Amino acid sequence: MTGIEIAIQVLTCSALVGLLGAVGLRLTYAEVKTALRRCRFFAILLLNFFAVPLSAVAVADLFGLEHNVTIGMVLLAAAPFAPVVPVFARMARADLALAAALTGVFPLVSAVLTPFAAQTALRFFARADVSSFGIWRSLAILLATTTLPLAVGVLVRHQAPKLGERLLRPVEVMSEAVGAASLAFVTATQFGSVVSLGWRSWLAMALISEGSLLLGWLLGGPERSSRQVIALGTSNRNIALALLVAIQNFPIEVASAVVGNGLLLIALGLLHVAWWRFGSGRNRIA
Repeated sequence: MTGIEIAIQVLTCSALVGLLGAVGLRLTYAEVKTALRRCRFFAILLLNFFAVPLSAVAVADLFGLEHNVTIGMVLLAAAPFAPVVPVFARMARADLALAAALTGVFPLVSAVLTPFAAQTALRFFARADVSSFGIWRSLAILLATTTLPLAVGVLVRHQAPKLGERLLRPVEVMSEAVGAASLAFVTATQFGSVVSLGWRSWLAMALISEGSLLLGWLLGGPERSSRQVIALGTSNRNIALALLVAIQNFPIEVASAVVGNGLLLIALGLLHVAWWRFGSGRNRIA
């Protein structure tokens, strides 16, 4: 592993630990239980860990995308509910409690399902050689960087709520800064690879994102605010998680594809938020 790859891994792990720890500090057991009761959780799991990765393979094949770009897209597709979803939900005036709870629950299942979903999609549907994919190593790293800090955050919130309140803002600020630094570092060091993704990759990722948004909206239940949350969580993928899996198992070009397409997802997410909050989309999905 090169110095650049080590730096990316350290920054990404640090960002994940902080972001998920902060999410945990915002959650209570009751909020998580209520959120799971209020949504079609198992259907949402199937959508995010089967349908979306499969659609990424299909769209990448349709556009004839290069091998490493396809892998990057599939890794993003297998990493749902980015930590930014509660922020987007608050901006869109969606169901913030549901967004926070699901953003807390999904890293727990992502630590197990993301490596398996990505490997399955690449091996059986994309016919890609994934012999370098260390699935158990990825699983162990994800458990340490997502599940553990999230559980610690929830435990602190439950056992020492005043301490949790004092820690929340510093942890959020620090983790967001490290996350931004990680994205900036990859973009700067791999700028040529990011730019060279080309219009076909951008268009393919946009189609995957919009299709995911629509499917999430349809599965979101009868209330508009909960539909917005599921739509935002399904279309906004966890860049840091996908980047960590990429840097652990694949060439650096895959990490570039993850970041390049991930930045597009953030831009599309902000457009949807703006449309729901300020545009005529207050009564429609888009």
